[in-house]
Amino acid sequence: MKYTVRAGVESYGHAIGILLVDCSTPFIPGDVGNASTYKYPVLYRTVPDVTLDRLINLGDESMVQNVIDTALELQRMGVRAITSDCGYMVRYQRQVAAALDTPVILSSLVQLPMIEKTLGDHQKIGIICANARRLTPELLDIAGLRDLSKVVIRGLEECPNFRGPILDETGSLDQEAVEAEVVSTALELVRSHPEVKVILLECSNLPPYAAAVQAATGRMVFDFTTLIDFYQQATRRPRFTGIY
Repeated sequence: MKYTVRAGVESYGHAIGILLVDCSTPFIPGDVGNASTYKYPVLYRTVPDVTLDRLINLGDESMVQNVIDTALELQRMGVRAITSDCGYMVRYQRQVAAALDTPVILSSLVQLPMIEKTLGDHQKIGIICANARRLTPELLDIAGLRDLSKVVIRGLEECPNFRGPILDETGSLDQEAVEAEVVSTALELVRSHPEVKVILLECSNLPPYAAAVQAATGRMVFDFTTLIDFYQQATRRPRFTGIY
């Protein structure tokens, strides 16, 4: 096989590019922002001026060009798919996808249409998110959800061990304490809504707790890592071997 230099490319072999929000959060193993979460190399770029406050609380549409420009940089580096480290980045999903040639999967929420189609009429999806008040019907529509009645949402904005490091950027995270809050939220969700058969974790900081949520609830659990792994696997399919 012959290889050719790609102009302006600093490194090779990254199938997944990840846009980072400009924040100060401990990225523990399992977090989208921790490279050891993956069994393959990923490439990170921080989007200038896209802070958690402007993204989640203000829903600032003026930053979309910053997101596009940073995504284009990842595209020039040769990645095969581009994601982010915040589910609320779905706000820019349509514009960024339209501006790029590379597939764009900015939010864990883009899995909603697929999950929705797999459920029966009386079954629902439970969404655990960073801030329930900010997860608006508009954002769910952008993600592709067809029927709002199919989701039950719970936020973690009032959980102090989660809110401190993730939303208020206090700089210190107690993994066991956050896990207890996330599991408690998940248990309340399924107890009050037993029709919830699948749980989707919106926040990119929540995959470290997916196994504990599944063990406690017995539900299938989707998050950013299930989405990213799905696209990574499609970028380089192995040949099948076996007995015929």
